[in-house]
Amino acid sequence: MPHRGLKTSQGSPARKVRVGIVGIGYLGRYHAEKYAAMPEAQIVGLVDVIPERAKEWAEKVRAESFPSHRDLLGKVDAVSVVVPTDQHYSVARDFLEAGSDVLVEKPITTTIREAEDLIRLARKRGRILQVGHVERFNPAVLAAREKVRAPIFIESHRLTPFRGRGTEVDVVLDLMIHDLDIILSFVRSSARKIHAVGVPVLSEKVDIANTRVEFEGGCVANITASRISFEDRRRIRIFQPDTYLTLDYGSKEITLYHRTFSPQDRRFQISAEQIEVEPGDALEKEIRAFVHSSLTRKPPVVTGEDGRNALDMAMRINKQIQENIEKIPSIAAFYGVKASLPAPSFPKTREKRKKRPWPPGKKTS
Repeated sequence: MPHRGLKTSQGSPARKVRVGIVGIGYLGRYHAEKYAAMPEAQIVGLVDVIPERAKEWAEKVRAESFPSHRDLLGKVDAVSVVVPTDQHYSVARDFLEAGSDVLVEKPITTTIREAEDLIRLARKRGRILQVGHVERFNPAVLAAREKVRAPIFIESHRLTPFRGRGTEVDVVLDLMIHDLDIILSFVRSSARKIHAVGVPVLSEKVDIANTRVEFEGGCVANITASRISFEDRRRIRIFQPDTYLTLDYGSKEITLYHRTFSPQDRRFQISAEQIEVEPGDALEKEIRAFVHSSLTRKPPVVTGEDGRNALDMAMRINKQIQENIEKIPSIAAFYGVKASLPAPSFPKTREKRKKRPWPPGKKTS
C-alpha cells in the first residue's frame, strides 16, 4: 500500500504514514498520544470495544472512531495492535493481509504457530512486522549496548505491584518476556537448558516466577519476575570478563564496575563508573522507529523473529513451571488440575512402630 503524499507549504510532497490504533485501553492511549505528536504520522482512526472510549480519544487526536478493526482495513498504511494478547494474531493477520505494516504489542501471539504465520504473511506481503518489546528502546539499554561485549552471567529482577491488569496471561508472558527479549538480544545464543519454577498467588495464573537459563554460548541467566510485589523494581546485572554493569530500567541509570590495578596498594580493586545516558521516552522511540521503518522500508529494530524467539523461550519456561506445579497437590488443586504426585499419607504411629522387647535384651518369640 503506497503512502499518501501530502503537500508542504512550499508545495513539495511530504510523506506521512496513515496510522490506525486498535485498542484504546491503558497502553493504546499512549500510542495515540505519541503518533499525534509526530509530523510524519497522521492518525486515521481508533478502534475499541467500548465505542465511547474510542470516540473520546478520536476527538482528542482529531481522528475518526470505528466499532471494529475491520472498518480500518485498506484505509491505513500502518497500525498499532494494542488489544488483549489472545486477539493479537487475528487482528495483526487481518491488517497484514490488507497490506498494512503492523506494530503488535508483546507477546507477539499466544502460540509459536501463530507467530510463525504472521512472520510468513508479513514476508509474503512485503510488510513491516514490529513487536512491541519497548525495553529495547529504553535509553539505558541503548547506552548499555556499547558496554556489553561478552556476557557470562546475567541476573535480572522485574517486580511490580499487583494492578489487576494483564492477568489474562501469566507473569512470564506479562512481564518476564521483556527481560527474555533483552537478554536474548545481548547474548545472541539459543537456550541449552532451562529450569523454572513459579506459582499463582493473587490470580489464577502464575504471579511470580524464577528461571535459570543456560545458553549454548556458555552464558547463564537467572531471571525473576513478580507482579505481586510491594516495590517496583526493574533491574538487570550483566557480568563479563573484568567488568560488570548494573542497569535500572526505571531510573535509567547504569553503573559500570571494572577491575583496576592500584600501584600504591599493589593489588587489584574494583572501581565504579556512572555511564551517561541520554534522556528519552522509550515508547516514543519505539513508535518513531516503527514509523521510520514504514516510510523507509528498512527492517524494524524488533522483528517478528525476535518476538517469536522471546515467545518460544517463555513457552518453554511456562511448560516447565506447569510440570512443577502439577507435582504439588495443594497448588494443583488451585489450578484445578490433577496432581501428578499423590498427596502424602502417613501411617498411624501404632501401625508404623514395631513391637520392642521389654525389658531391653529380652528375646521375643
